[in-house]
Amino acid sequence: YFIYFLLFYPHTLILVSSYHQCLFPLHAGGQYEYILVEKRGEKNNVGFIQLNRPKALNALCDGLMREVGQALDAFEVDGDVGAIVITGSDRAFAAGADIKEMQNRTFQECYGGNFLAHWNRVSTVKKPVIAAVNGFALGGGCELAMMCDIIYAGEKAQFGQPEILLGTIPGAGGTQRLTRAVGKSLAMEMVLTGDRISAQEAKQSGLVSKICPVDQLVSEAVKCGEKIASNSKLVSAMAKEAVNAAFELTLAEGNRLEKRLFHATFATDDRKEGMTAFVEKRKASFQDK
Repeated sequence: YFIYFLLFYPHTLILVSSYHQCLFPLHAGGQYEYILVEKRGEKNNVGFIQLNRPKALNALCDGLMREVGQALDAFEVDGDVGAIVITGSDRAFAAGADIKEMQNRTFQECYGGNFLAHWNRVSTVKKPVIAAVNGFALGGGCELAMMCDIIYAGEKAQFGQPEILLGTIPGAGGTQRLTRAVGKSLAMEMVLTGDRISAQEAKQSGLVSKICPVDQLVSEAVKCGEKIASNSKLVSAMAKEAVNAAFELTLAEGNRLEKRLFHATFATDDRKEGMTAFVEKRKASFQDK
């Protein structure tokens, strides 16, 4: 049984195959099959998820995305984890979705089963999520990166939404998140042509916040996660909610929400500790409450 996914180059369409099935999410005993999961950082306070389908360039299948959701659920309730990093390999963050899984689906199956709905789990996590993107982030891979809160890119990273070349359109937020990140013109060009952009173009357009050497990307993303995790997890969640609201609300509504969340921090012990530590010229010791 072959699983196929498509990797796009400027003038060619290359079909790559893998013998790895992606039908069942977990091995017996609860070990992940398609991802590697651990905690990193000096204080083990950064959750780390690595997509691990190297022969398929980390093509996203349903089983893999379900495992990502399970790992995120575990990190969400882990009191020690203050941030999460998602990465792939040096060659590919994720080169796309498994076309074989979608090839024979009908409209009724897609619509009735709300196909790809659970892929959105990454965007609903309360804790900050950082994507560390090396190599290809195409189609679903680009969408997965954009579901994260921060994107760090390796120098050779490439981003694209080539679904149009398959006779379809992005289905996991590509048209929406890309437009919000880079603006209408570039998003429209990428979606309508299937062309990719480099890491440098992605940073210039606002899609990524930092470019790193390939061999330093993951460690830099973990360092960012450690900085975030050193703050109050409770207040970080409030800050994340406020920033995300800027994409959904009018300026007046967003300012009102921000003010309410700002006021809410005054009900926390961490806000009191943070301000007291500042006045006393010492480092704050947050307790996440």
